[in-house]
Amino acid sequence: MTPIVLIAALASIILAGLGGALAHRRIGRWVVYGGSLGIALVVLLASLAQLAFGVAPEPQVILPIGLPQLGMHFSMDALAAAFLIMINLGAGAASLFALGYARHDHEPARILPFYPIFLAAMNLVVIASDAYSFLLCWELMSLASWALVMAHHHDVETRRAGMIYLLMASAGTLALLLCFGVLAGAGGHYAFTAMQHLPHSAKASAVILILALLGAGSKAGLVPLHVWLPRAHPAAPSHVSALMSGVMTKVAIYGFIRIVFVLAGPAAWWWGLVVLLAGGITAVLGVLYALMEDDIKTILAYSTIENVGLIFAGLGLALAFKADGMMIEAALALTAALFHAFNHMLFKSTLFFGAGAIQHATGTRDLAQLGGLIHRMNISAVPMLIAAMAIAALPPFNGFASEWLLLQAILLSPALPQFGLKLAVPAIGALIALAAAFASACFVRLFGIAYLGKPRSQAARLADETDIASRSAMIGLAALCAVVGLLPGFMIDLFAPVSDNLLGARVPTQAGLSWLTIVPVTASRSAYDPLLIGLFVAISTGLAFIALRRFGARTTRRAAAWACGYTQISAPLQPDPSQYTPSGFAQPIRRVFATGLFRARDRVVMPLPCDGAPARFTAAWVDPAWVFLYLPLRTALDWVSDRMNRLQFLTIRRYLGFVFAALVALLVWVALWR
Repeated sequence: MTPIVLIAALASIILAGLGGALAHRRIGRWVVYGGSLGIALVVLLASLAQLAFGVAPEPQVILPIGLPQLGMHFSMDALAAAFLIMINLGAGAASLFALGYARHDHEPARILPFYPIFLAAMNLVVIASDAYSFLLCWELMSLASWALVMAHHHDVETRRAGMIYLLMASAGTLALLLCFGVLAGAGGHYAFTAMQHLPHSAKASAVILILALLGAGSKAGLVPLHVWLPRAHPAAPSHVSALMSGVMTKVAIYGFIRIVFVLAGPAAWWWGLVVLLAGGITAVLGVLYALMEDDIKTILAYSTIENVGLIFAGLGLALAFKADGMMIEAALALTAALFHAFNHMLFKSTLFFGAGAIQHATGTRDLAQLGGLIHRMNISAVPMLIAAMAIAALPPFNGFASEWLLLQAILLSPALPQFGLKLAVPAIGALIALAAAFASACFVRLFGIAYLGKPRSQAARLADETDIASRSAMIGLAALCAVVGLLPGFMIDLFAPVSDNLLGARVPTQAGLSWLTIVPVTASRSAYDPLLIGLFVAISTGLAFIALRRFGARTTRRAAAWACGYTQISAPLQPDPSQYTPSGFAQPIRRVFATGLFRARDRVVMPLPCDGAPARFTAAWVDPAWVFLYLPLRTALDWVSDRMNRLQFLTIRRYLGFVFAALVALLVWVALWR
């Protein structure tokens, strides 16, 4: 399996070169995206075979490149295979979507050479088995994705987003570099097989956890490390946005699991508490951010932050159970986190594809300029609706199955002995339930305003359906959302080898249960029948439709919409003011939950009585992480830079004095260290 991934990475690099050479020809798009699709499918099938059928992994592969006389080490295990499935399924769908969508790129030379490198780097991170290879491929992934974010570099906001992303990516890589330095110990062991057997003191283990959270959490989008994500993801082309939100964040989650569950050694109980709190807070704040935005791709980017929070909550719970020796419960929490990571890749990629189709059809991503698209884009509206219901955790779709599994793990938390966890886990469960409610409101708002009602602009009235390749990618992933939601037991069994490998325990086998019910612990505690629920939903919906058609009014009566007694309140080509605006729809939640935390303010300008001018409403809010953390940090760095700038105007005698003082300080340090 490992050689297959390495060959696929080499083929991707060759595709990158071909893409650069053929970028301005039509064949370049087909070579790069068609080749990437084929490579992704090969790796996907090989990873599925390894994880599903227990194919024995090959011995470690060592390439004679990289560090002198050490080389680069690559290997495969169940954890790597699980994430390779997520990466390559998402990459294959994005490549298929791009075959149609990318024909509208005005500067393909800024996308085609970097796209296959991005895919290759994500695959290589997952199979890297030493610190050098991991960090090198991690940084390659960051730089390639930064280049793709900067594809539309003429836009000022895109350049600003690229700069913030580059700074945050560099800071995250530095944290991971320091983390591996602590893991390597005094002996400087850089291979993972050596690291995982080294003992660490309690202080060193705490440093490892914090650095892993900072390094992987910054790439995944944990609050308050999230500030780059809602800026960079919308700036990229839509198929790249889908990869960054749906796939690259999973590589960051993989890195965290690899470090904390494999390399760091035995976990302390408070590790789970720290990760749980980070996940729960991230989940609620991420979806609140999304509810206040009007840009479709920014909404989806903030929603990614919410789902990353849910995944980290599951990982934190698994760490807490693991520290107390409750391995079956830890396996359930870990499986829930992996299952939700897979589900998020499915529905978030579909939603970003739909956002790209909307942007191409209307020329805008502003919800306030959309509406009525279900009549103009009736085919792509169906997978968008399925993905919206899945991400809102509505049964019988896949988002509900994984969140239900996470809830079952939370319900087992009273058995934890630590009083802090007994209090914290139910509180985090309440935050997760609140986040799920907000997510439902968020995607009712997104789909309802974009696709239902009347068009709010001329561009929405004239929108056209997207191309067949883009529709095929959307329909394929949406179909998987439905199938995985109806048959979640197969996915639970698929991820069982991962928990078995990491924890020595697994969730009970789900295959063979009647009606394909899932029973994560015991039938006396909980069970979920997705097929029965799906059947009930289908039958009740069909009966309601037949009843309305059969017994409803036989004639259709049309009348003007009620608009508070006003008539002709808008010109024929102006938006209908009787419809909800995005800000108006979210106003109750914004006023209750965001007034204090986000300083959300609504400003209404009402015309005088008998004045025919329209009223004006604007909503404003701030990101507290940006205002209270990053802006003061930038101010402090500017101040330090101004002061340090004087160093370049000193005399040679002062420079020599600094060198002598530094040498003396180093000698004193070495003497004290010994």
